[in-house]
Amino acid sequence: MKTNDVVVKKSNIDGSGVFATRDFKTGEIVLRWDISNILSNEEAATLTEEEKRYISYMDGKYVIMQDPEKYVNHSCDANTTAKQFCDIAKRDIKKGEEITANYKEELSPSTEMKCNCGSKNCVGIVRN
Repeated sequence: MKTNDVVVKKSNIDGSGVFATRDFKTGEIVLRWDISNILSNEEAATLTEEEKRYISYMDGKYVIMQDPEKYVNHSCDANTTAKQFCDIAKRDIKKGEEITANYKEELSPSTEMKCNCGSKNCVGIVRN
């Protein structure tokens, strides 16, 4: 996985999104998160709602998402899954396709958000 394997551009889901610049196979790492910015529970609790948009929660750690991974949009029919601070392809992803994640896998406890994915499986509100 190289940074130039994806590009950030306008998304139909929400604002900016991350798009594949090459094909990815099922099980391949699409994005490896930069985990150099980990927050304590206390630090995470002081964030504004806008700042919380770019926080993921995995393995008991709050991570401030960096470029480009902070622009991965939620989908109830996501093409990646979050594991070990990476986005892994759940199925083959074609060049030009938007990279999506199921935020339910990485939302901090007691957080919820309105879903804009438009998927036929859309749950409306995403909760952890």
